[in-house]
Amino acid sequence: MENQYLKTHNTIKESSLFGRYISLNHIEDLIRSCAEFSELEFLGFSELNAPIYNLTFGNGPLKVLMWSQMHGNESTTTKAVMDLLNWLKQDNSIVKSLLESLTISVIPMLNPDGAEAYTRINANKEDLNRDAQNLTQRESNVFNAYLNRFKPNFCFNLHGQRTIFSAGATNNPATLSFLAPAYNTDREINNIRKQSMRLIASVNEVLQTIISNQVGRYDDGFNVNCLGDTLTMLDIPTILFEAGHYKDDYNREEVRRFTFVAILEMLFSIKNNVQDNFNHELYFNIPENQKLFCDVLIQNALIKDEICDIEIIFKEILINKELVFLPKVEKITKSSEKHAHYYLEANSNEVLTNNGLMIFEGYENDEIQINFENYSLNSLII
Repeated sequence: MENQYLKTHNTIKESSLFGRYISLNHIEDLIRSCAEFSELEFLGFSELNAPIYNLTFGNGPLKVLMWSQMHGNESTTTKAVMDLLNWLKQDNSIVKSLLESLTISVIPMLNPDGAEAYTRINANKEDLNRDAQNLTQRESNVFNAYLNRFKPNFCFNLHGQRTIFSAGATNNPATLSFLAPAYNTDREINNIRKQSMRLIASVNEVLQTIISNQVGRYDDGFNVNCLGDTLTMLDIPTILFEAGHYKDDYNREEVRRFTFVAILEMLFSIKNNVQDNFNHELYFNIPENQKLFCDVLIQNALIKDEICDIEIIFKEILINKELVFLPKVEKITKSSEKHAHYYLEANSNEVLTNNGLMIFEGYENDEIQINFENYSLNSLII
């Protein structure tokens, strides 16, 4: 049976948002339009004086706080969040029942400066997800002040990850990954982590019916400066979401749908205490992410009289407010162990650069030549 939230996604999808580049300009009017249905609050400013907003829906006793684009170039969850806001604005019994049980607080974009520049870091070149203890940045202090005021029972830390991740030691991409963050270097499991693990296990059961074997578990190495780790230390069950890759989905529109479903399923798990039916050990049945993918693998290329494989990664670059995927030769090896989202067969021919030179590690260009035929690597993903 098709998941009910996946089935209804097209009816509430925010059609004005598409692709990977999402800045505050794309969503600010959408945020303000939610004021009729929620409590709209201005929390403070970024380092470049861009506003940081919060929207609160419902008045239930259990409080859930979620935030997106802490890293400015991780925009898939922001699209899913804006879809969620449209879903929450509906006037029906399902929405009302959720909002009678939960108070849902959403910060759609925590790092608007990084989002504008399409960078992981903020305007001061600081990673906000390494500033949870020192609180050196405006954005960190804005979040911390609201956290202390709102006092959530659960936190959803919404991120995105690269195309290189696999769901365990498989040739399946990690389409969605989750983490119950550690609270100490020994990565011990207390009742707070168990709550996060149970929630993840509950949503994983649903996701396996949609994206079977494409759910991963993010590495739980402890870093006191990371926000999720800090929140777990503060006894707040926290779930890290990582929106990854799905076949032929470089714009992350399919992953957006799956993320929307995952968020809603987790909210209803909290509402109905579904997670209490799951043993936290089920969390460890989710395979841990590995870096087993490249974007393009050119096989059996003749390089300096040897047959080699060429691993290519797409770099994401913003040019004139347009996101460009720039292919880069990451590695030339006799026999690659990587899986790829796309394959090219060189058939023992030389692979040359766009100007006819032998291809080399570090080469960055869309154009290559195989057997005197020109290829556009970008055409594979368009």
